[in-house]
Amino acid sequence: MTMAHGFPKVTVVVPTYNERDNLPRLVGMLLALRLPNLHVLVVDDNSPDGTGDVADKLSLESSGIVGVLHRTEKDGLGRAYIAGITRALDEGADIVIQMDADLSHPAEAVPEMVAALSSTDAAAVIGSRYVPGGSVAAEWPWHRRALSAWANLYVNTILHLRVKDATAGFKAWRAETLRKIHVHSIRSNGYAFQVEMNHRTVRQGLRIAEIPIRFEERNAGSSKISLGVQIESALMPWKLLFDRHADNTRCR
Repeated sequence: MTMAHGFPKVTVVVPTYNERDNLPRLVGMLLALRLPNLHVLVVDDNSPDGTGDVADKLSLESSGIVGVLHRTEKDGLGRAYIAGITRALDEGADIVIQMDADLSHPAEAVPEMVAALSSTDAAAVIGSRYVPGGSVAAEWPWHRRALSAWANLYVNTILHLRVKDATAGFKAWRAETLRKIHVHSIRSNGYAFQVEMNHRTVRQGLRIAEIPIRFEERNAGSSKISLGVQIESALMPWKLLFDRHADNTRCR
């Protein structure tokens, strides 16, 4: 890991769409960590509520710690992450962290995730709801708990990822891992994007570590999980499985 001044450059990529109330709080929490060489990259999908303007203001006030990538269309979480991760890598990030803007992911877990990458052979670290010590907010309705538990069982049954929280969106990556899995070429969108990234990592023979987090209910705004996202998430594991079988057949 190449490092400036002895510390890895850590870039937290935060996709946003209508998160003007939550974004300043999240950025404040991240900056309060005082983590050396920490940067934040906000990827805004042309939010009609002015989130992009809020992000620009935060950037001006941060003396270069916060960057903003404005996208002209809203075409899904996966596309926003790929754009942000690609920019972070181009700007020399050693570690890239995926994090939601809705305050559901605990900022205080970031140093532990960075430490795990820096001190072990883990290729990626998941902030996990389902390892010992992890939990979800009491406010989470029973049907969302059931859906999340079922989704993880479903994905792991098909793809054998060997991680407890296969659908998690709070993750830290080594830059070399992202390059090795060719993140720029990932096709899936929505939350299937998380599963495809994990699948590519496991297929490379790389280890994904998990640390426990408490997953909170979003603080403001509304969830953006559409029916199309749910359908894609259900179909993606099978697509990845059949693609793998096709690859194995071609290699014979």
